[in-house]
Amino acid sequence: MTQLQAFHDTLTPMHEIPKQLGAWARALERTRSRSPSSFEQWFSSVQLDGMDANVLRLCAQNEFVRDWVKTHFQPDLVAHLEQSLGAPMRVEWRVSAELDSPLCEPKAHSSRRRRSSAGPTSEPRPSLVSADRERLSAVLNPKHTFANFVVGPSNELAYAAALASAGGGGPRYNPLFIAGGTGLGKTHLMHAIAHKLLEDRPDARVVYVSAEHFTNEFIEALQHHKMDEFRSRYRQQCDLLLLDDIQFLAGREQTQEEFFHTFNALRDADKPIVVTSDKYPQQLQRMPERLVSRFTSGLVADIQVPQLETRVAIVRKKAELEGIPLTDDVAVMLAQTVKSNVRELEGALIRLAAKSSLTGRPVDLAFAQAELARVAPQRPDLVSVEDIQRAVCTHFRMSNAELLSKDRHKSVAFARQVAMYLCRQRLKSSFPELGRAFGNRDHTTVMSAVRRVEELRAKDPQVNAHLEAIEQQLASSGE
Repeated sequence: MTQLQAFHDTLTPMHEIPKQLGAWARALERTRSRSPSSFEQWFSSVQLDGMDANVLRLCAQNEFVRDWVKTHFQPDLVAHLEQSLGAPMRVEWRVSAELDSPLCEPKAHSSRRRRSSAGPTSEPRPSLVSADRERLSAVLNPKHTFANFVVGPSNELAYAAALASAGGGGPRYNPLFIAGGTGLGKTHLMHAIAHKLLEDRPDARVVYVSAEHFTNEFIEALQHHKMDEFRSRYRQQCDLLLLDDIQFLAGREQTQEEFFHTFNALRDADKPIVVTSDKYPQQLQRMPERLVSRFTSGLVADIQVPQLETRVAIVRKKAELEGIPLTDDVAVMLAQTVKSNVRELEGALIRLAAKSSLTGRPVDLAFAQAELARVAPQRPDLVSVEDIQRAVCTHFRMSNAELLSKDRHKSVAFARQVAMYLCRQRLKSSFPELGRAFGNRDHTTVMSAVRRVEELRAKDPQVNAHLEAIEQQLASSGE
C-alpha cells in the first residue's frame, strides 16, 4: 500500500501509524468529495512523503501545483486531520518533477504517465494542462461562440479569419490582428476561437489572456524568480495564444521585449497567434516598430460599427439567447437608437427585459421608447459628419466643395485632415465610412490624416487652438 510505505519512512512510532493512516484516508476522502474531478486533476501531481505527530510532508510536481493545492485544498485537509487526531498539524512541502506514488491517477492520464516514465516526451504534464484549463474555463463566456456571432458587412472578414484560425477552414493567417472599437465583438471572436478549437481538439493547450494580465504575470514571475515557468507556459505549453487589448502594452518596454520573444517562438513553431486592439497596428503608440511589423505580417482584420440591418439581427439574436420576447418594431427601434456599440445595444435590451419583469409590462414599442428616453436621453453633443464638415469650413473660411475636392494645397489638405480627425474622435466612424464621406477617398488616407493630427495636437499649440475652437463651435451649436 503506497501510503503505508510512505509512513514506514518516518520516525512515527509503529502503534501510531494505523491511527494516522485512518485519519489521513478520511481527510483525503472528505476533500475529494467536494469536487472529485478537480481533486483528481491536482492530486495526480501530489504525493505523500510522510507524517508524524504534528507534521504532514507532501511533495508537488511543480511550484504552480504546490501553490494551488496550498490555497484551495490544504486548509480543509488540515482541518479534517486536526479534528481526527485532536492535535494541530503543519504542512511541509517539497517540489520534485518525479513522483513515485501520486495520491491519485486519473484514467485519462494513465497512459501518458506510463509514456513519460519510459522516456522523455514533449507533452506537458497533466497538472499543467489542468491548470490552464481551469484558468480558461473561468474567463470564457459559454455564449460567445461562432454560432451566436451575427455576421454582417462590418465584421465578415474578421469572422472568416477567426474561424480559420480555429481550424474551421480557409487560409489561416499568423498572426491574426483584429482591430475595432470598444464593444464591437472582438472579445466574442476570441472566445469563439477558443471554444471551436477545444471542441475539435479537447487536448489543445489554449492560452487566453489580456495584455494587462500578461504584464501582471510577467512582473510576478520576475519578482518570484519564476521566469522559466512563465516562458514555458507561453512558449512550450501553448498551442494557441489569444491576447486581448494589445494596446495596453504601450510603453512597457520589458513586457514588450518578453512578448516579442514569445511571439517569435510561437510563430516559428507554427502555433496560431490572435491579437486584438482598439487601434490598427500602425496607430499603436509607444510600441516598438519590430512588434508593429510583426502584427502587420499576417492579416489585419477590422470590425466596424455595424449597419442598421446587422444591429437589428444582433438584437434579435441576443433576445433569442436570453429568452426575451421581442417584436420587430422594438428590435428596429433599439437598433436605430444605439448605433455605435454592440455591447451597449445588448445592454439596452437586457435593461428593458429586467424592467419588464419587475413591472409586469410587456416589452412593446411605447414601453421601450419611454424607458430608453429615461435612461439614455439624447445628448446635445451628438453631431453628424456634415455638422463637423460645416464647422471646419466655417472656421477655415472655405466651401464644402473645396473641403471634399482633390485639392492638395496645404491649407485645404490640413482642414480636411482636421475634419477627418474630429469625425473619428467624436463619432467613432469607421475609416472606410469616413473615406466615402470625404469624396470617396481610400481608408488609408483617413488613417494617415487622423494619425498626423494626433501627432500635431500633442506638440503644436497652434493646431491645438484650431481644434479647441472648432470643438467649442460644435458644442455651442448643439445647445
